[in-house]
Amino acid sequence: MTAGRPHRRTRARWRAGALALALLPLVSCGGPSFSSGDQGFVSSDRTVTVLHADDREVPDGEVAGQTIDNAPVALKQLEGRVVVMPVWGSWCGPCRAEAPMLADAARDLDKHGVSFLGINSRDPSEVAARAFTKRFDIPYPSIYDPDGNTLLLFRGTLPPQTIPAFVFIDAKGRVAARVLGEIDESTLYGVVSDVLGKTVKPPRGAA
Repeated sequence: MTAGRPHRRTRARWRAGALALALLPLVSCGGPSFSSGDQGFVSSDRTVTVLHADDREVPDGEVAGQTIDNAPVALKQLEGRVVVMPVWGSWCGPCRAEAPMLADAARDLDKHGVSFLGINSRDPSEVAARAFTKRFDIPYPSIYDPDGNTLLLFRGTLPPQTIPAFVFIDAKGRVAARVLGEIDESTLYGVVSDVLGKTVKPPRGAA
């Protein structure tokens, strides 16, 4: 992938602004509104949106909170690095499926100036979330966000309207890209490459 104007790697091209406006009605003041089903999982067509640097904006407020291990964490602590923010829940089947790959990628991408900071959504307690991270040996922290309040901070740019979803933050703290739905290794490394401005491949070179 190469850096460029907003684009999506699926059936059609959407302008990021139009996409954000279309998705905003799905968000309520009490938290994101999800369809019925597996405790909130919303399927998607793996929409990928990457913003040109001139179109990027910071989240609408400080992205911070307590981790699932009850430690304070804030996105601003990672300023200067590209940040991948997986939105996940321990109850989510696709989240479980992609977890081993994400754990490996987080370890590998660290040397390229990329950090991961998850957002754990709709888990009724931290207990299930901690069990998930232990089971899959997840090396990065996650903000515990059962009510979806952290997700609302992205509604003015690229809101993560599905679980799983991924928000990518550039080194200046701006929202640079988003993936809706389960992610694969090729897409993850491709979007990271776009945001970094250089090509980064998985260790085995299978991008």
